[in-house]
Amino acid sequence: MIRQYWEGYKMSEFSKDHYVINIGRQYGSGGREVAFKLGERLGIKAYDTEIITETAKRTGFSPEFFKKADEKVRKFSLFSAFSHGIQYESTNFMDGNELFLIQSNTIRAIAKSESAIFVGRCADYILRDHPRIANVFICAPDEARIERVMKRRDVSADEARARIEQVDKKRAEYYNYYTFGEWGVAHTYHLCVDSSVLGIDGTIDFILEFIDKKIKIL
Repeated sequence: MIRQYWEGYKMSEFSKDHYVINIGRQYGSGGREVAFKLGERLGIKAYDTEIITETAKRTGFSPEFFKKADEKVRKFSLFSAFSHGIQYESTNFMDGNELFLIQSNTIRAIAKSESAIFVGRCADYILRDHPRIANVFICAPDEARIERVMKRRDVSADEARARIEQVDKKRAEYYNYYTFGEWGVAHTYHLCVDSSVLGIDGTIDFILEFIDKKIKIL
């Protein structure tokens, strides 16, 4: 179903005046912070959970409805929409594939209208036919990620480690299911960076140098 859906898209739908940077990330690696600071440096918008808000605006559904589906492989009943005050006359089920396609339409619409940075959500796959695209994966050693999560969530090392394993597993399952690719594996991306080596700002400098050579952004 997903493969057939993309066959109708052509590279020409995207303007060469715009570019997209897609950031994949291990949980606790600082990938989200890198994405948003990178956006500030470039003067373009970064989208993470903001995709949920944009999709809700475009569809009329509650943001809470899409939050339940965010980067998860599972089915969701439209009955749950009523609990959030949504008027939708249907007793059918909207499964993960349908929700993925709805969100994908939002990502593609944004990429057609502006240069942007997307965090996760298979944006590298969704926008793979964009003429100016750079796909980056942010990683870090376990100890660095555990320390970051401990500070950010005020939890113990064991709790941080468990959270990291849970979130990374969820992201890998989601990415691998919808893209038929391999989440976090080097050949999936144009650039993989260990954020613990250079720090957040140094990582951003390194990424900027790379993507400028690839898609001429500066």
